[in-house]
Amino acid sequence: MIELLTPEDTRALGRSLGAGLRAGDLVLLSGRLGAGKTVLTQGIAEGLEVSGRVSSPTFVIARSHPAGQRGVPLVHVDAYRLGGDLAQLDDLDLDTDLERAALVVEWGEGVAEMLADDYLMVRLERREDETRLVSFEPHGAWDRRALPVAREDA
Repeated sequence: MIELLTPEDTRALGRSLGAGLRAGDLVLLSGRLGAGKTVLTQGIAEGLEVSGRVSSPTFVIARSHPAGQRGVPLVHVDAYRLGGDLAQLDDLDLDTDLERAALVVEWGEGVAEMLADDYLMVRLERREDETRLVSFEPHGAWDRRALPVAREDA
């Protein structure tokens, strides 16, 4: 478990994760409302150096962010409104996006695992004192990849 004291710590962890992502990577974010999923995704976008403002895609369900200098676009999905409806998820054609982009799915647990055998589950928990706890559950090829760690001063 990694303890993150501030939103900037969460964003920094996301930057570290994003810096190592490549096209075809699937990252699922799990956590209650306010756990830091979107803040972590903002950091991932910074690490990927993609274009565009990253905000929760709740009402549009998915947002694409064009590739920057690293050459890897980001597709940011909020599966909350899908309510576990796999047909709606399939209608988004995310498997095609996954071929060319890194895909981050908020509220993806129990819904988006079907997109790939290789994925990283990131669990975020918010404590009453506003600190966050983060854990990683690698699946498939993610077992052999380096995962980010908290900053030294976090």
